[in-house]
Amino acid sequence: MENTNDFFEKFSDSFKSKEFVKLTLSKPFSKSNELRNIYVRLVKIKNVSKLSLTYRYKTKDEVKNFSIEGAIAELTNLLKANFRIATLFTIKGDFILKISKKGIATLLQQHASFKKPALEENHDREKTKRTEHNDYYLNLLGISDAAGNIIPKMSDKYRQINKYLEIIEGLMKSADFPNEIHIVDMGSGKGYLTFALYDFLTKKLKLKVKMLGIEMREDLVNSCNEIAEKCGFENLRFEQKSIQEFEEKHIDILIALHACDTATDDAISKGIMSNADLIICAPCCHKQIRQQVKGKAQESPILKYGIFKERQFEMVTDTIRALILEKNHYQTKIFEFVSNEHTRKNIMMVAAKANKNQLDETIDAKIDAIKKEFGIEYHYLEKQV
Repeated sequence: MENTNDFFEKFSDSFKSKEFVKLTLSKPFSKSNELRNIYVRLVKIKNVSKLSLTYRYKTKDEVKNFSIEGAIAELTNLLKANFRIATLFTIKGDFILKISKKGIATLLQQHASFKKPALEENHDREKTKRTEHNDYYLNLLGISDAAGNIIPKMSDKYRQINKYLEIIEGLMKSADFPNEIHIVDMGSGKGYLTFALYDFLTKKLKLKVKMLGIEMREDLVNSCNEIAEKCGFENLRFEQKSIQEFEEKHIDILIALHACDTATDDAISKGIMSNADLIICAPCCHKQIRQQVKGKAQESPILKYGIFKERQFEMVTDTIRALILEKNHYQTKIFEFVSNEHTRKNIMMVAAKANKNQLDETIDAKIDAIKKEFGIEYHYLEKQV
């Protein structure tokens, strides 16, 4: 026990004197123990020095941060329960604590392996908020109150807005747009993301933008136009019509978030036909393919179960969409937009116009192979482009 106390006293002194380099726990009591090692390093959180413990399991890592007192208490417990060796590295020497099977602690000292102390890793993240709590449109949309505080039940929506703007900003950096960017949001709904994008591009990035929201519900169109007027968003307007009715030829960025079922395909086709630089979709529903395969026997045992079948055909639908976009000279990515903790409708498909116009002759074969495998007669988007 005395040697264990001496070891942790040297650990505490090295931390306070800035001579600490790192500390490890190793050699678990049992080979079957899932926890294999502990690694301790120095970090800075909110300008305060802390000790970060990485718990190395067989299949994952976990990280927890402690004060020096908290770290000593945690490491003492871990030594008692899990490990036989603790190694402290300082610039004055290496100290090795060995615990025998009978629980006897031996402390050894060796020459220092390191000449310089650990550099503190800064774990404070600068969170860039692309929309502020007091932005006027947030209050008019019911996301913040009159004092500029985010309403608790709308906090997920506020996080979604910032994530959305972060994605759009990244995508726009790699595209070459005209002096005035023409954006069409098809199925704009209540306008949360439409207003956020317009405000961000015009006020934060100082870009010249002309933006149109397309929505079927008259009450939402009227409400959004009133809010746009109150905010002084001169080049943002909303029209009541279906995506199929939209006839405007020039689009630089086409957006369709959660346009239901084949409305997503209608939007994609409008983007392709207008040669849009960016097509951004968050597909949902995916009924068209599922209705075609209803009642058809599937060879894969995975498709025996309803929920797996539903997810499988969502992936099939979106894969064919991505391939059709690639066939039309778009570079396509599919990724999670927001955490599925909040919604399962969290897939975003992004297509950027490619510079090369060389046709990949294997794409049609890939689409045909997918349709043949799952007994699909056609994909709705194929008939629109």
